[in-house]
Parts: sequence; structure tokens; C-alpha cells
Amino acid sequence: MRKTAALVTLAMLLLGPVAIWAQKDSPPAKESAPDVPDAIAVPSGLEPVLFAHAKGSQIYTCQQGASKHFEWTLKGPEAELKDRKDKVIGQHTSGPTWKLKDGSEVTGKPAAQVDSLDSESIPWLRIDVLTNSGKGALAHVTTIQRVHTHGGKPNNDVCDEAHKDAETKSEYTADYYFFAPAK
Repeated sequence: MRKTAALVTLAMLLLGPVAIWAQKDSPPAKESAPDVPDAIAVPSGLEPVLFAHAKGSQIYTCQQGASKHFEWTLKGPEAELKDRKDKVIGQHTSGPTWKLKDGSEVTGKPAAQVDSLDSESIPWLRIDVLTNSGKGALAHVTTIQRVHTHGGKPNNDVCDEAHKDAETKSEYTADYYFFAPAK
């Protein structure tokens, strides 16, 4: 019994560095695209290159709409972006803009939407990228999907002429998938 334990310990000591080396040098796992309705599916020829989980706020401003009624209008998000290991990798702000710590950045425009599975949450989106900058992970991204949303709709705060230009923040979370042309 002691011989077996000693052999296992010796094997772990000898193979441990090899396993760590193999782990370090192995390419990162490919990201899988989320299962989404056809309305927000990405065009063919694109593959997911990055996943980010956002947690923050959707900010709304009380504005007079086209119908002359006051309503909460989206000003933009303020959210932290984290990777699958819960490490902060960037920020999501008005624009809408996604900026990573690697220096890359994209700004986009919603192209399609579907209701969230949770009726109390902001919709799922397909976003077309309008501008790219930097040489990092977002450099070649052309399309973004926002899915798995939770929260983010305007609160029930009063929005009328007396509250014109008032702001309200609504907490939300969402998953963002970033797509680039397949290589």
C-alpha cells in the first residue's frame, strides 16, 4: 500500500509540471455561439471570438416623445464586462460602446431584437458594429449578440413635464457574444 502511494506521489511530482506546461501552451477553447431565435442570428461566415458577461445599469432620461407624452428614453449602459472566469476585461458604455483592457473597442447599432425570455428584462439584440479601434480581441468584430438579459427596463419612476431630463438607473445583467469573420 505504501509503495503504491509513493509511486502515485512520484508520478504526480514528475507529471505535474508537464500538465501545467501543456495547459499553459494549449490554445484557448473556442467560444460557442448561443442558441438564439432566427431574428437575431448572425450572418453566415462569422464565428464567435469573445464572450463577456455584463453587470451594471441601463440609464434612462425622462424625455418628451414623438407623441408629446413624456417617457423614459434609453441614454445608455454603464456596465463592467467579465470573462468566463469572472475577471474584469472591459467596460460597456453609451454609444453603445464596448472597450476592453487590451485596448480594442467597438461601437455598434442595434439591427434586430427579440423579447427576452423574462418579460421584466430588456430585449435580446443583434448589433452591427459600426467602428473598430485597437489591435486586441475586438479588432475584427463585425456583429454582437446580447442574450440572457436580466433586468434593465426603466423603473416605475414618475416621468412627466415636472421630471423632464431626470435620470433613473435600472440594474441589469446580460451576456454578449462578439463575432468576427471565420478564419
